[in-house]
Amino acid sequence: MGKKNPKISKYIARPLIRFGIPLSVMGLLLKQGIDLNLIKSAFLAFSVVGFLITLINITPIFKERLPNYTLQLAGLIGNTSFLGIPIALALLPSTTINFTIGFDLGTTLFAWIFGPYFLQEKYNRHKIPNIKGLLNALINSPASRGIIGVLLAYLFQVDEILGNYLWIPARIVIALAIIIVGTRLGIITNQNERIFDLNKEIKFSILLKLFILPFIIFLVCKFLNFNFYQTSAVILQAATPTAISTILMAEAYGVKQKIASKILFTTTLISIITIPLLKMFMNLFIQAT
Repeated sequence: MGKKNPKISKYIARPLIRFGIPLSVMGLLLKQGIDLNLIKSAFLAFSVVGFLITLINITPIFKERLPNYTLQLAGLIGNTSFLGIPIALALLPSTTINFTIGFDLGTTLFAWIFGPYFLQEKYNRHKIPNIKGLLNALINSPASRGIIGVLLAYLFQVDEILGNYLWIPARIVIALAIIIVGTRLGIITNQNERIFDLNKEIKFSILLKLFILPFIIFLVCKFLNFNFYQTSAVILQAATPTAISTILMAEAYGVKQKIASKILFTTTLISIITIPLLKMFMNLFIQAT
């Protein structure tokens, strides 16, 4: 599809962000419910990603290596929904599912609250954040609309009914998101570009996503005194490859689409090796301590 019509991914991305993502956020929250473990894990993910984004942009040596928000988001937001949660279900006890879902929720909310704001050109022209623009982005972000929908569902006591029915559009959102990834890769292939032709900035984003971020999450878990399974749940989520949402936002706002595609594709392939190795490391060293 990408070869036949290079613009098709943009046509899909905009309505998907406007309507599909809010429905997915609502479906996730209403289906799983909210408990303390989910809140702890979501707050951990949201805070760490926010801290690292801030650190990168105020530290010249990091900003030089990750000069734009596409690289930064690709290095910090993982594919927890479509890959991380199934991996956790396969490798960890079911009692850790809310830690897994919480981490997914925290990164999803950060990506869809701040990502559209960061990637808009009018923001990139200003080095100092526009508070009014940021508040407007928070109110109008896909994730915020999903949260508002959840609150209304609880208010009118239709949360159980909506939680069951919203899985149907959520599956459609997944299918459309994967189509966007495929069409973007098709565009790159059509232009005779090598998907593994990576510059230093892309390589550093890949390093951040698959190695540095999981290590930082490990240190935070040790500081918070998480047990082995709780630590394993969030580290596995942190080690997932780059999220599909990075391509959705890049397509919707026309910002660094090729970079987002290359990082997603490359991290997904490399994670086939790194995630099993990480699980072996956790079994040998974290559980022993």
